[in-house]
Amino acid sequence: MSLTCVALGLDHRHIYGMTENMEKTGAKCLGFWTQGTPETLSGYTERFPDLPRFARLQDALECGANLALVSAIPADRAQLTIAAMQHGMDVMSDKPGCTTLAQLDEIKSVVRETSRIWSVNFSERFETPVSTRASELVAAGAIGKVVQTVGLGPHRMNLATRPDWFFQRERFGGILTDIASHQIDQFLHYTGSDTAQITHAFTTNYANKEYPNLQDFGEINLRSEQGTGYIRVDWFTPDALPTWGDGRLTILGTEGYLELRKYVDVGGRKGTDHLILVNQSKSEKIDASGAGLPYFSRLAYDIENRSETAMTQVHCFTVMELALRAQQMAELK
Repeated sequence: MSLTCVALGLDHRHIYGMTENMEKTGAKCLGFWTQGTPETLSGYTERFPDLPRFARLQDALECGANLALVSAIPADRAQLTIAAMQHGMDVMSDKPGCTTLAQLDEIKSVVRETSRIWSVNFSERFETPVSTRASELVAAGAIGKVVQTVGLGPHRMNLATRPDWFFQRERFGGILTDIASHQIDQFLHYTGSDTAQITHAFTTNYANKEYPNLQDFGEINLRSEQGTGYIRVDWFTPDALPTWGDGRLTILGTEGYLELRKYVDVGGRKGTDHLILVNQSKSEKIDASGAGLPYFSRLAYDIENRSETAMTQVHCFTVMELALRAQQMAELK
């Protein structure tokens, strides 16, 4: 099968990596559709100058692609996902894949009806080679049984470039639904948990009162039969940091630990994908930048073979359900 894809919605920059990484697998992108003129449009057309823009959504849905890449405004992603599946396409969605539990239920129903794949690109794992290397080490037993993760997801606000929907709770979905879905995915993956209990969830607006619907800080505690997890997400990345956020993950095992410094190693080595391994026989820093991004080739394989090597459908559903329930729990307090 010759894999083809189409981009539906360019409202978040993750669409750049989604398109580029699928093209690297050999997939051919047939074009894109987006509503209006999002800030990301010029960057997308500069990166992919040969891709035509579909004037109508219906034309994009009927272009014959196997895979839809969905990165519209978060609240609109579920509707586009459902339309794509009903037109015979599998879907890779930017996170969050949906913003309400009702949307998630509808997506589950359409997945059952159509047998299509709904995959949310949790890019803090799937687009960082250091996460690939950490997965290999955990699987090899390098740190024993994983019993806890601490996931930190700081982001830079960049107020001047943010669109109106970024400040509208119903459009962006809440900070836990949005950013923390990454860390929930990592907790389940590295601990080997099928699901988890949310023991604490909190959101607030500490420093941006002029935007009353914005949440600039959030945290979650998780517990499963395998271990526990702590998650902190925020919009407080200082201007002096040379990247958008110092995203980190610590994976604690019974025989050692891993620390992933994904995007920057402040005061240390240059570049990205820094991995610290400490166990009973070694204490070292590993350059994991060459570990690869297998999610995309695995998804291409799954589309052709109707398999689940990139991510199980149940895992994808569970991550988004936990994120949505954590958001709901935080806002009920």
